Amino acid sequence: MNALTVDSATSIRLGLFLAAFLILALAELRWPRRKLSLGRIQRWPANIGLVVCNSLVVRLLVPVAGVASALLAAQHGWGLFNLLALPWWLEILLFILVFDLTIYWQHRVFHGVPLLWRFHRIHHMDQDYDLTTGNRFHPVSIMLSALLKVGLVLVMGASATAILIAESVLNLSSMFNHSNLALPSPIEKFLRRVIVTPDMHRIHHSTDPLEHNRNFGFNFSFWDRVFRTYQHLPSQAQETMPIGLTGFTGPTTRHLTSLLIAPFSRSAGRTR
Repeated sequence: MNALTVDSATSIRLGLFLAAFLILALAELRWPRRKLSLGRIQRWPANIGLVVCNSLVVRLLVPVAGVASALLAAQHGWGLFNLLALPWWLEILLFILVFDLTIYWQHRVFHGVPLLWRFHRIHHMDQDYDLTTGNRFHPVSIMLSALLKVGLVLVMGASATAILIAESVLNLSSMFNHSNLALPSPIEKFLRRVIVTPDMHRIHHSTDPLEHNRNFGFNFSFWDRVFRTYQHLPSQAQETMPIGLTGFTGPTTRHLTSLLIAPFSRSAGRTR
């Protein structure tokens, strides 16, 4: 991994994304948790279109994001890890934990600050819940998140390998815990002790305002327990719990152009 470059890291992440997408998409078809209210043809073009837009935004507007910022920090000796003689495995483990904690708090801030909620609510406007919901974010949200990651990498002095692993884990876990996948109850309970499962995070996408301000974690489940934002069960059954945001329904919630301009509408600040 010493020869890791931005291009090779991008190829690795793309390969992992495509493999995970295919596996989860097939698993959802075979073991669905809920009956979807809308067909994939109605939702997936906009959700996947946002993935494409976001990839272009990061590459064009935040060119030092992720691995590139790690390589820059290593070149100049910036950051905590470049000042400490830690084993490589401990450095990676510590960075993954700090990275995930940062994403947890970023998520809470995006819910709590009205201006940021305008952009983050695009994620919650999806009226169904499957693996594509895990990548349904407004480009402005992605750009702000990328800038935060750059700052974290430069302060921590994380290696390119560490940031590649952390970003890959985040992306894969986001698709997994947003998937419409029915896990056997014993396995779900076991996994939930450490990582966020679909049943745990689906509560966060409930139309109930109290519930969509719970279970903010994307990867590790213990942050919600530590900071007292954990909810074990929804008020309604997982199979019938309404998904989305009250007052945001119809075609405008599943058309790419509508989603891109939605943060700038007068109603953008409603329902946090």
